[in-house]
Amino acid sequence: MNEERWRLPDGIDEVLPPEAARVEHLRRELLDLYGSWGYELVIPPFIDYLDSLLTGTGSDLDLKTFKLTDQVSGRLLGVRADMTPQVARIDAHRLRREGPTRLCYLGTVLHTRSDGFAGSRAPLQIGAEIFGHDGVESDVEVLRLLVATLETAGIDNAYLDLGHVGIYRALAAQAGLDRGQEMALFDALQRKAIPEIRELIHRAGVATAVGDMLLALPELNGDDALERAGDALAQAAAPVQSALARLRAVADEIARWLPSLSVHFDLAELRGYNYKTGIVFAAFVPGWGLEIGRGGRYDDIGLVFGRSRPAVGFSTDLKGLIAQAPPAEGVLRPPVLAPWSAEPSLQAEVRRLRQSGRRVIYRLPGAADTAGSNAEQLVQEAGGWVLKPVRET
Repeated sequence: MNEERWRLPDGIDEVLPPEAARVEHLRRELLDLYGSWGYELVIPPFIDYLDSLLTGTGSDLDLKTFKLTDQVSGRLLGVRADMTPQVARIDAHRLRREGPTRLCYLGTVLHTRSDGFAGSRAPLQIGAEIFGHDGVESDVEVLRLLVATLETAGIDNAYLDLGHVGIYRALAAQAGLDRGQEMALFDALQRKAIPEIRELIHRAGVATAVGDMLLALPELNGDDALERAGDALAQAAAPVQSALARLRAVADEIARWLPSLSVHFDLAELRGYNYKTGIVFAAFVPGWGLEIGRGGRYDDIGLVFGRSRPAVGFSTDLKGLIAQAPPAEGVLRPPVLAPWSAEPSLQAEVRRLRQSGRRVIYRLPGAADTAGSNAEQLVQEAGGWVLKPVRET
């Protein structure tokens, strides 16, 4: 029975030393990075009214969100499963700026079931958003910042999956699908279940030309997908062509800004379909089947808060970044052991070392040292206090 008290729920983890030090070190580096790009930090609440947390997201977050009743108001609360709606509320309702606003955030989110980020149900979500600009440039800036985030974490072999939800949405409208048919076909597309897709198109009575284009979507993936899409979707209506043009423009800009980045296209990849409105993307690393970062454009999410502002952003899991990054060097320097003494010159040296970033640990009388064999110690010599390896004494 006592053993059960040490168990954690599935997908919930503890971060122990020295990994916790790596997480904190990377947290500081990333927030400094975002600040240097002009992104201002906001801290939304961990718990919120449920309707605010799910605003503009359809059912995408509903099943992931833990729900409880507020004993004060009687209203339904939720533990945030994603911070994006909260940040959108801050932009639309609290800040209410006219021009582009760049915001970043960091905090734990909680999922009822495991997500794509490192299999954790409690990711330490960090991300950045641009509100108030609808151009290719803001799409590309967010993608550049995602790549800079991965590089700061030491991940330099990531590749990008890029798509646009407007292509399928416009094809579904051109095919005359009702909402139920649209979502059934959406589900089959995510699984790339070709026979099922063909049967759904047939049952819906979709015209041959449009049906063929819908059936082509699962095959339009890979490095040359945009080139093949020009022929495969030639008979698509203007909204499809506009979405394809936007995707090509983003791809061209990425090639200019990030020429070494490997970019793959997938026109059937529809992450966040119920609230995304434009490009969608995810970053992967070789040998890791889960996303290491994700994002896209969601221009309507602020409408319920009084302002429908264009918006694009990304998020990632800080613990997932640490898991995929190469071993960190120099994050934790060897500790320094100091004798238990109030001697003024010793105190001055301890303060100097701590101000320089060193960890100084006082030796407690009667207790064994646990600092490890690579620790250093302060030893008093004729010229003052000097550092010497513990193993030499």
